[in-house]
Amino acid sequence: QVQLVESGGGLVQPGGSLTLSCVASGFTFSSYSMRWYRQGLGKEREPLARITGDGSGTNYEDFVKGRFTISRDNAKNTSYLQMNDLTPEDTAMYYCQASPTFWGTRGVHWGQGTQVTVSS
Repeated sequence: QVQLVESGGGLVQPGGSLTLSCVASGFTFSSYSMRWYRQGLGKEREPLARITGDGSGTNYEDFVKGRFTISRDNAKNTSYLQMNDLTPEDTAMYYCQASPTFWGTRGVHWGQGTQVTVSS
C-alpha cells in the first residue's frame, strides 16, 4: 500500500524557515520523482518543485526559486522541502506527490498534507 506522510509544518514568523519532510512507503522510492505542491485557502493547488528519482535533477516554479530547496534521501525514503524567507503569502497546506515520471500526471500518489502558517 502506497503511503506518503508529510510532517514539519507549523506556525512560523515572517522571514523564518521550515523544512518539510515526506516519508514514503509501499513502492520503490528511488524509481519515483517527488514533487511538492501547496494549496492556500480558496486557491487552487499549485506545484512548487520536483526532483528526479536519483536526485540528480530538480525543477522549481519561478516564485520559489532561491527560497525553496527540494531534496531527497533515498536511503530513508524521504523527500524534503527546505523553505526560507517565508512570507504570509506562503501560508498553505503543503503536499508531497510521488510520480513515476518527472513531468507526467498519471500514476501519481499524494500525501495528506501538512499545514504551514506564516504569521507574526
